[in-house]
Amino acid sequence: MPAQGNALTRCRDWLRAHPLACDALLAAAVLGAMVLGSFADPHGNGTGPTFGTRSPRPAGVVLMVAGAAALVARRRAPKAVLACTAAATVAEFVAGDPPAPVAMSAVVALYTVASRTDRPTTWRVGLATMTVLTAAAMSFGSAPWYSQQNLGVFAWTGMAAAAGDAVRSRRAFVDAIRERAERAERTREEEARRRVAEERLRIARDLHDVVAHHIALVNVQAGVAAHVMDRRPDQAKEALAHVRDASRSALDELRATVGLLRQSGDPEAPTEPAPGLGVLDDLLDTFRKAGLPVRLARTDQDTRLPAAVDLAAYRIVQEALTNVRKHAGPAATAEVSVLRVGPTIEITVLDDGGTPAARVKAPAEPPPERSGGHGLLGMRERVAALGGALSTGPRYGGGFRVQAILPLTARSGEDLVS
Repeated sequence: MPAQGNALTRCRDWLRAHPLACDALLAAAVLGAMVLGSFADPHGNGTGPTFGTRSPRPAGVVLMVAGAAALVARRRAPKAVLACTAAATVAEFVAGDPPAPVAMSAVVALYTVASRTDRPTTWRVGLATMTVLTAAAMSFGSAPWYSQQNLGVFAWTGMAAAAGDAVRSRRAFVDAIRERAERAERTREEEARRRVAEERLRIARDLHDVVAHHIALVNVQAGVAAHVMDRRPDQAKEALAHVRDASRSALDELRATVGLLRQSGDPEAPTEPAPGLGVLDDLLDTFRKAGLPVRLARTDQDTRLPAAVDLAAYRIVQEALTNVRKHAGPAATAEVSVLRVGPTIEITVLDDGGTPAARVKAPAEPPPERSGGHGLLGMRERVAALGGALSTGPRYGGGFRVQAILPLTARSGEDLVS
């Protein structure tokens, strides 16, 4: 049985790949059926139909061959083939007795038209074909107009049109299902690519924030240590200790961030919570140890932030102070405020740009070099992902200002504050 099924499958695939050969075989089969039918007398004797009591006329054979030959082109020109086979059928009815069943070819042609056009066309062409062939059979046939033979022409043409329309509808239904499945597959693939791109962007932002912050602090403390190594060894040792602490913190955060790429269930995956405003004081202490005076004002102590908002607020403060330390000069001071304002939380980081008075009090150390980066872009992306707003720019009188307004309610309307 499996071998027989494989043979049928191969035969079906071959016929689908060679439609002209398939139509030629169908035309030969229809011609054979018409020839056999021409030898049968439907009236016969009193007991029923008889076979071999009559033979087709030469004109009938020509019409049967013409009607069958036209079916070879039924896929390429279905309406023309229907017109040709219908004309041969009418000619066969007009030619007289004994009739040949040329109407078989017209039935197959009408089925083809109905299966390859739309429903309105099927109705118009089907009714016209049924009317013409039935009227010709009743008007020119040898049997009475009310005979079963004439009614059979009407019934066969009607069934051909109905069957062709049903096949067309089923084919359209299957194509629609296949198209929806393909579209759904494409949508899933696009969604997967979008999620991967967003995750890569998020990890890239975290890596940038971690590396930029800690490397900037390491650079500053290393510069201080190199500058005071000979004159004040105790201060150099303290700076090197800060370098060691900043390096250790950088490695820990990098390990936690990169660990997100591990597969789920990996026992070495990090389990520490992401940093947030709960450890904001520790973050500001690292900057103070690096020589950046930072003042803090907050009114959000009783606010429980969503994880995404908490992490974004922490990273914004971290990146903003890192930029202050890198670009505002050694004498700069900074202010950080975290305020709960209605359904939002406002994060503001200000610096004075290093006033002349501050420069007099600042320790002598080499000024940091300015360099471009993706800090502001990363902050904008974080805020935009949460549906918030970010404003940055220079302050009047010197310095820089970064303000982020983050919503405490999800875009879908879900309350994120407990």
